[in-house]
Amino acid sequence: MKIWLDGELRDADSARISALDHGLTVGDGVFETVQTGDGRPFALNRHLDRLARSARGLGLPEPDRDEVRRACAAVTEALPVPLGRLRITFTGGLAPLGSGRGDAPPTLLVAHDEVHRRPDTTAVITVPWTRNERGALTGLKTTSYAENVVALARAHEQGATEALFANTRGELCEGTGSNVFVVLDGTLYTPPLSSGCLAGITRALTVEWTGAQEAVLPWDVLERAEEIFLTSTLRDVQAVRHVDGRQLPAAPGPVTAKAMRVFAERAAADPEP
Repeated sequence: MKIWLDGELRDADSARISALDHGLTVGDGVFETVQTGDGRPFALNRHLDRLARSARGLGLPEPDRDEVRRACAAVTEALPVPLGRLRITFTGGLAPLGSGRGDAPPTLLVAHDEVHRRPDTTAVITVPWTRNERGALTGLKTTSYAENVVALARAHEQGATEALFANTRGELCEGTGSNVFVVLDGTLYTPPLSSGCLAGITRALTVEWTGAQEAVLPWDVLERAEEIFLTSTLRDVQAVRHVDGRQLPAAPGPVTAKAMRVFAERAAADPEP
């Protein structure tokens, strides 16, 4: 694997950042994950827009888009795979120990690896921890992901691939790395951004392409929904067949199956929707 680090392409073994990088010591950084198909990134413009928004929200300078594009092109060319994952990480750079930032420039790291197509259905669990819809990092895709690591580990322990959070108001919010959609009386819904969920790229495209409605959803909607599915960069649209102790044996149901088909067709037709 080749990695782009601060302006040049390097072997993975020689790509090193300082032990005092603020992204490492306090999680002061932002990132994006971009799907690639045969070396072609999907929705890269949208991802770079969100990367810039996250950086501004964290008080970091905006990344140089031209450099990020060069980095993405370099690492995908170095590892040509049918289906891949670009990981763009942008941190506060070298800084003193503690929360205060230093004067060093930010660190840019871009990597590319191979992934495999996800199954059409999956199992999820719910967790007792909540998302804070009024937090300083709400809506930002930051490298402060330890909360997600803990929740996802619990999901894996229970044979699931994702964990779902409520927010502090007891409303359905999101997964550790996905957005969630539910079908009620044949209508497709997803929590609004005001719930505290991340503004997922796949979520936005799914809303646009399927006509899904944004609505505040009570936590117990997972017990009543006719269909449930997840969206994310690497999942695209993935049906939920099991949530906690509840089985959805028909997954993917008709609304989910249509969303899966529409997303696949539209994404294949336009790499920059």
